[in-house]
Amino acid sequence: MRFSVLASGSTGNAVYVENDEHAFLVDVGLSGKKMEELFAKIDRDMKKLTGLLVTHEHSDHIKGLGVIARKYNVPVYANAKTWQAMDGLVGNIPTDLRFQFDMETTKSFGSLSIESFAVSHDAADPMFYIFHENDRKLALITDTGYVSDRMKGHIKGADSFVFESNHDVGMLQMGRYPWNTKRRILSDVGHVSNEDAAVAMSEVAFEKPTQIYLSHLSKDNNMKELARLSVSQTLQSCGILTGEYLHLHDTDAEEPTALVTV
Repeated sequence: MRFSVLASGSTGNAVYVENDEHAFLVDVGLSGKKMEELFAKIDRDMKKLTGLLVTHEHSDHIKGLGVIARKYNVPVYANAKTWQAMDGLVGNIPTDLRFQFDMETTKSFGSLSIESFAVSHDAADPMFYIFHENDRKLALITDTGYVSDRMKGHIKGADSFVFESNHDVGMLQMGRYPWNTKRRILSDVGHVSNEDAAVAMSEVAFEKPTQIYLSHLSKDNNMKELARLSVSQTLQSCGILTGEYLHLHDTDAEEPTALVTV
């Protein structure tokens, strides 16, 4: 199993996951043209996609969904409430490309299994995905106001995580956003801060080689260097030193990460 975080941030999100038989794109939060450029950078062909997995209906996750589904004839998977919420936002997606992926269920595609689980975000019915192949596990979790014990139970022990580290609380509080927006981000249906993300990481990362990709960083209220420093320091306070078995990686809003094996 291999993956690349094609784009991650407040302007657009997409994660590519493949094995030797199947290829999936989790969210299509950039234009169709930009998605094609990102695929070219990791030397992959959209014509070989097995499916598009939708987490929720916010524009930074579905901007290019309809275009890519229609152009490349790719099946789209989402839960019922997300399908309803996307109505009118993604254009017409043919019936034969529309599939329902219920919350808290698992679908299998050959040796690859994909598990869905609920998160806490201000969307119709937001959920994220965990990929399993043999004894390897890749967990994706962003766009959640907090990481509950139930969520931790789903993602714990993954070999690789794409983990939200959205904002620095101080930068957000002192920044230019109106108070209502700040309150929404800080709420239980907003986004996870650097420190809160790190505490959750300390509770789900097992003592084995583990890769964590810090994702969905706010353009205005975070920085890569600050996120890495905050997460590292908080992990250290929880008794985990990064660089031993746990390794942190950056993601970018416009440049894909290298395609790596889980």
